[in-house]
Order: sequence, then structure tokens, then C-alpha cells
Amino acid sequence: MNYSLFKNLSINGEILDILCKDGKIEKIGRIDGEGTDFCGKRAFAGLVDIHTHGMGGIDTMDAELDKLSLLYANAGTTTVYPTTMTAPHKDIVKVLTAPVPEKGAKIAGIHLEGPYISEKYKGAQNADFIRLPDINEFREYDRAKIVTIAPELSGAIDYIKNTDMLVCVGHTAADYDTAIKAADAGAKCVTHTFNAMPPLHHRMPSVLGAAFDNDMYIQVICDGKHIHPSAIRILYKLFGADRMVLISDSMRATGLPDGKYEFGGQEMTVTDGIARTPDGALAGSTSTLLDCVKCAIDFGILEQDAFKMASETPAQMLGLNCGKISEGYDCDLVVLDDSGNIDTVIINGKI
Repeated sequence: MNYSLFKNLSINGEILDILCKDGKIEKIGRIDGEGTDFCGKRAFAGLVDIHTHGMGGIDTMDAELDKLSLLYANAGTTTVYPTTMTAPHKDIVKVLTAPVPEKGAKIAGIHLEGPYISEKYKGAQNADFIRLPDINEFREYDRAKIVTIAPELSGAIDYIKNTDMLVCVGHTAADYDTAIKAADAGAKCVTHTFNAMPPLHHRMPSVLGAAFDNDMYIQVICDGKHIHPSAIRILYKLFGADRMVLISDSMRATGLPDGKYEFGGQEMTVTDGIARTPDGALAGSTSTLLDCVKCAIDFGILEQDAFKMASETPAQMLGLNCGKISEGYDCDLVVLDDSGNIDTVIINGKI
């Protein structure tokens, strides 16, 4: 059995020790014994990013998951669903069959963002590879755990009913009634809310109205660029920390200077940290998930809830045993220094 003892961590304002056994939290309290002393530094559950395309010069579509896992871990994300783009079948399969890393952030699965999306609301996706839903296209790949789909497409509702993946509604032209049908068929979440979908209107409540009426989860890019802070606060009031999931939607330019970058087979330009397609549409973000948590706090969301929406809430949605500092859960921690920057990242009880 492997034991680790982490001492003098500030957890919700209380100084506590954490004993980990075989990667799980065995005990929390004041525990005798020698261990790693964190001298009162604040600890939070390791972050869970369910929608991210890459960072540090690497894209999910490069299928270099070993390098990506280390980059995510260094940024405080301990569990991740690398996210593919609308692309040829063989390119997506390359990601689904890439070797599983032994170090870094835990890859809990792959998020397929497309290829079953609306051309009108494709955003930064490549329209050349958009296609109708095919339940058999990725069924044999166990690593495919999340799919973003436009429910108005022919065959989409049957796809939602029959897939084993968690279904998110996104990149969609769906109206309220169609989104309701998707929810009734089993869709559980909305992909990057407000982006790549019809806006909320008092006579046409669209996807957001359906999500609210059906207690769906919503993904939110809280980088201060994709959604106005007031809209973030509105979503927080409507859905709460139990249904609102912070995502990074980060791309390969995250952590790198402004310039031109490839994203989904297309060239994107990053200026002042904002990524855009050649026609000016917003692309993915250049923020880490921890950056988004900090933005949420700056926008007026309670710190405890901001971290919960980036850890416990997505983990709960996907049935994962992580995202919470509690006995029996995976010993995944992010320890911050006095300035709020990362001091230490612990994954499965190992620094």
C-alpha cells in the first residue's frame, strides 16, 4: 500500500492534514506523523476540464496526449477530456486510439466536439467535414465519452437516444422545442453556453431556455472574452454551482504569445490573447481552467463555488470519483501560494 501525508493545508479556512492511501483520500483532520508540510497554503480539489483543445503549442488533434497531460497538470487541471474538432474520421480516430499517458493529468475520456454540428453555427469548426450523425462511426471506441451535437440534424434525436456518450447540445441552430426534444432523448449538457447557438429571446428562448426548464448542465467559458461578466452572473443565478460547469475551451496558443496558430485545420490569429478565425469569429480561448476560475471570482462568484464549478460539478455530471476534497475521493489537489498562483499539484496522492 502507498501512503502520502500532506500537512497543514488550508481547506475552507481550516488548517488540516490529508492522508492518502493508494491514490485515495483516506483521512482528513489533524494527523500524527511526518509528511509534506504546506505551511498553511490553500488547497482546492484538482480541476476537471471537460472541454479543452490544447495548450502550450499542442492541439488535441495532434494526438500527443502524453505531452498535453503534463501541460494540463502543471496548469492545475488534474482530470481532463481532450476535445477534438470537426475533422475527417481518421484524424478523430487517431486521437481516440493514442497511447494513454502514465504521467500528468488523468485523461478520463475524449470529448467529440462535432462532427455532427450546424454549418450556420460552426464557429471555428471546419465546415468541410461537417456530417450527419452516424451512431456507428465512433461506437467501438471506449474512450469517446462526451459528444457535442446539433439536435436539429436529421437522425440526431435517435443518436442521442442510443449513444453511450454524455450528450451536449452545441454548435446548433436548434429552437426551444427541438432542444426540449434533445433533453427528453437524454442530452444532459449545453456546450459553451451563448456561443455558437441562437441567442436567448423572450419569445424564442432557444437552447438556454430548454436547458433551464430541464435542469441541464451548462458549460461556460469564463475567460472574460467569450461572455460578458453580467451574463456570467445571470447564468450563475439561474443554474447555480451545481449545474454550471466552467470550461477553458483552450487552444494550442494558450500560454504562448500573440500570433498565428493552426486550429482545426484552419489558421487563427491571436491578438491581445483573443483568438479569431479569418472571418473574425471568436475561436477557442487562450486561458487555462484556473484562469477561468479566477475570472469567475473577479466577476463576483463566490470562491468556493467558482472552484466547485471547475471540479466537483463536472465530475458529478460524469460520474467521476474526483473533484472533491473528501474521504474516499481521488487525492487530487491544487495548492496555491499566497498570490493565488500554483504552488503544488497532486494527482492520485503524488506530487
